Amino acid sequence: MSRRVDFLTGKGTEFCDLVAGQFMESKVTTCFQDSMADRIAIAITTGQFGSLPVVDEGWHLVGIISEFDLLKALRAGKDLEKVMVKEVMTSQPISIRDETSSDDLLKILEENHLTRVPVVDEAGKVIGIVARRDLLHGYIKTKTGDLPWWM
Repeated sequence: MSRRVDFLTGKGTEFCDLVAGQFMESKVTTCFQDSMADRIAIAITTGQFGSLPVVDEGWHLVGIISEFDLLKALRAGKDLEKVMVKEVMTSQPISIRDETSSDDLLKILEENHLTRVPVVDEAGKVIGIVARRDLLHGYIKTKTGDLPWWM
C-alpha cells in the first residue's frame, strides 16, 4: 500500500496542511450491488477491511457494505449465500473529495463514527479510501519522517 504521505521525509510538513488525497489508499477493493453477500464477507475478513465501497459499472459510488451490515443481515436470519449486496448495503454513503482537509476528514470520521471513508472524484467515481489508521500514519510521518522499526 502506498500513499503520498508515505513519501514525506520528516519534519517540515504540518499535519493540518495535509489533505485526503495524501492519506488515501488508491488501490481500492470494491464490489458491485449484485455481488453475493457471502463472497463479500470472505473478502472483508480475509482482506482485513471493515467495509467495501459498492460501485456501479462506471466506478460511481452507490453504497458501502460493512461488517455491521453483514452482521445485521445474519441477525435478521438471512443466509448470506442468498443475499445480494444491494439488499444489505448502506445506500448513499458518506464520501469525501481528495482535497478534503485533514481537519475536515477527522471531523467527518468522528461525527459519523466511521472507520474509513471513500474518496470520490467530481463525477462520484471512487478514486481511493481513507481509514483512521491512515491519518495516524500521516501524523507520525509529519513528526518523525519514518515509522518506528517495529512497523
